[in-house]
Amino acid sequence: MSEFDLHLAFVQISHNKIFVVTILVWVIAQALKILIYLLRGRRFSFRFFLGTGGMPSSHAAGVAALATSCGLERGFDSGLFALAAIFAMVTMFDAQGVRRSTGEQAEILNKVIDDMCWHKRIEMKQIREFVGHTPVQVLVGSLLGFGLAILFY
Repeated sequence: MSEFDLHLAFVQISHNKIFVVTILVWVIAQALKILIYLLRGRRFSFRFFLGTGGMPSSHAAGVAALATSCGLERGFDSGLFALAAIFAMVTMFDAQGVRRSTGEQAEILNKVIDDMCWHKRIEMKQIREFVGHTPVQVLVGSLLGFGLAILFY
């Protein structure tokens, strides 16, 4: 049995085109969130680089890039592409469905908390509202991921 070689693992990962393209597209999508937030006249917020939610959906961009790269690497009739495409569909559905609903519920709960704190002076921490994506954010993210994967591949 051979010992795990960390250096070799990093070298192999750096040569994995599917992985590199997917990570690169995700980083670009996250960086675009910061730029879009700045262009809308708001202040700089690094929260958009590490956080979820916002335009474009980096979830959608990443999984679209993953599926596209798998298709380009192994063929769009391969099992790897099918797996990545189904994963992408589930991820995008979740990003704009379940997670978006969670954000909407958090917004309502925060209004209740604000009202309780204002009238009864109860101290409670706000719930994070910026969780999911709108369908447009998911669509833009998936188109971004698809396009950049083709460009970088």
